[in-house]
Amino acid sequence: MGTTYKQSGVDIDAGDAFVERIKPHAARTLRPEVIGGVGGFGGLFALPPGKYKEPVLVAGTDGVGTKLKVAFAAGRHGTVGIDLVAMSVNDILTCGAEPLFFLDYFATGRLEVDAAAEVVKGIAQGCEQAGCALLGGETAEMPGFYARGEYDLAGFCVGVVERSAIIDGKSAKPGDVLIGLPSSGLHSNGYSLARKVLLDDGKLALDATPEGLDRPLADALLEPTRIYVKDVLALLQAVKVKGLAHITGSGIPGNLPRCLPDGTRAVLSEKTWPKPPIFDLIAKLGGVERDEMFSTFNMGLGLILVVAKEDVAQALSVLSGRGVQAFEVGRVEAGQGEATAVVEP
Repeated sequence: MGTTYKQSGVDIDAGDAFVERIKPHAARTLRPEVIGGVGGFGGLFALPPGKYKEPVLVAGTDGVGTKLKVAFAAGRHGTVGIDLVAMSVNDILTCGAEPLFFLDYFATGRLEVDAAAEVVKGIAQGCEQAGCALLGGETAEMPGFYARGEYDLAGFCVGVVERSAIIDGKSAKPGDVLIGLPSSGLHSNGYSLARKVLLDDGKLALDATPEGLDRPLADALLEPTRIYVKDVLALLQAVKVKGLAHITGSGIPGNLPRCLPDGTRAVLSEKTWPKPPIFDLIAKLGGVERDEMFSTFNMGLGLILVVAKEDVAQALSVLSGRGVQAFEVGRVEAGQGEATAVVEP
């Protein structure tokens, strides 16, 4: 008998079994606009009829980064799928878009069905939190390309927004107020630095509880990225939001100016919101300077909104009514040249 694909490292039967395992998870995310289901060569989705006059599609893609290394080391794969969805849906949300559907790309050297199914279960949970359908995806088994037990993830999200309701930040002006929504922790950014400080140099054990934390380190590092979609979409029905910034890699200074017009600058006060203790642990253990922390991590704010001063009270009331904690964290001032953001101590 000749050499087989399975002997080369690719198990088609395992792949088929995996698809069957994930179908129930995907089914929980279905929306009425989905045509067909998981298993076809392409996913079909009909735009909601009559809901939009001038619908504009918004697309986003992202991954989870080296946070996956922590999942591998801890042997915990159930939350990184939520991270994968969060990074894309939060991005397109900044345009005011409602996420419609999501697709994932799962690549590994050898498909381990149990771990992969846990990942996709998390992806489905993220889609449920965002209100979008898990429309399909791709599983790539590539022997010799990844170390045993490791994988990589990428996600792709498409949403829709009414053309007249697109949030682009152009109307933001001096005197506007910045409202911050807390992060759940590191989210999915800065893990190369966090891993170096805590695990490589600090030699901390993932199952230990370091001084300053109230739970094991693995729990803090694998806390899933918060998904803001449903709360912000509800807020947009009540308040005009001029700008939205998803605080990811490069932190507040690198992301907040992206939703502000030239000739302005955002000024925030660090004292106006609480920070999860994981940030202090990294800064203290690694001797990481304040500017480096703020240019690497979200530092406790996952999403920042720009609203007119007269709309602040209503915005905070709407969010509070939904059980969402939010903080007035700063203001927009006149600036020079391209927009900037600074966080005052």
